[in-house]
Amino acid sequence: MTEVLSQSEIDALLSAISSGENLDRVDTKKADVEHRKIKMYDFKRPDKFSKDQIRMLQMMHENFARVATTSLSAQLRTLVGVHVASVDQLTYEEFIRSVSNPSTLAIVGMDPLKGSSILEIDPSITFTIIDRLFGGPGENPKNLNRELTDIELSVMEGIMVRILGNLRESWSQVIDLRPRLGSIETNPQFAQIVPPNDMVVLITLETKVADVEGMMNFCIPYITMEPIISKFSAQYLYASIRRGSTSENLKIFKEKLQNIFVEISAELGEIEVPLDDILNLERGDVIKLTETRITDPVVLKIANKKKFTCRPGISGSRMAVQITGLIEGETQITEEDLLREED
Repeated sequence: MTEVLSQSEIDALLSAISSGENLDRVDTKKADVEHRKIKMYDFKRPDKFSKDQIRMLQMMHENFARVATTSLSAQLRTLVGVHVASVDQLTYEEFIRSVSNPSTLAIVGMDPLKGSSILEIDPSITFTIIDRLFGGPGENPKNLNRELTDIELSVMEGIMVRILGNLRESWSQVIDLRPRLGSIETNPQFAQIVPPNDMVVLITLETKVADVEGMMNFCIPYITMEPIISKFSAQYLYASIRRGSTSENLKIFKEKLQNIFVEISAELGEIEVPLDDILNLERGDVIKLTETRITDPVVLKIANKKKFTCRPGISGSRMAVQITGLIEGETQITEEDLLREED
């Protein structure tokens, strides 16, 4: 029966022929072992995140990077670039050892999840942001080995809050995350959120502000993400997209709409008047609304669209209207109309 040689055995034979060795002495099994790829596994620090979960985290934070790029560019009035460099899992001690001292570390509460995470910004990026906000050109800072003053810490607190707001949006497909800024530390030794040997996931974001480049690191302990770790999969993401709007998304939309100011106007009536008469109007002149009777209801407009009927009156010392009914058949007010009013 003819024996079929493996590729490693063929390579060993060819190597022996070229070197002039005796073919009978060629140990093909040894060659096969030498070509075998061996992956080292450390039982003291087992992997907690699967490859699928790591890919999911990278996709989520790529979206976060795009939003943060737009947000920071608008606030700093200069070109800002943020993109995901890597997503790795390591021990918390390894992360802390890699952080420079001093640095800018924000302790972030991960409500409704238990525990905290850390957002770390490279000193070069921190001082460049501060220089821009204080009216400077935002050039590469010279002294990076000093701690932030109280005013500079207050400025960076506002930047951190804005960044965390962008983080909430990128996590919305998995959970209604409400990241909350706790404190800002400059010494990594004072930022102990989990034991040193606990596993964490580290999202490294390459950041460029004007001509200055640096890193932002987002460190999340596994114990914090454990209750929702099953949701970090492509299947869950695609299923949530097919489901469309979720209750969590609707809650976020409602919160945003509650802070929008909308113009409301009550029209007593309307009439066509020649431009010449309008130009000659003086104080004390009376415009007679011939097409509207005193008993007719007043139209209440929201975002310049007719919505309700009402009647005028007084509430305390102020003029007011009382809604009497809904105008049927009028165009519904959309979210775009409300956002247009805010702009």
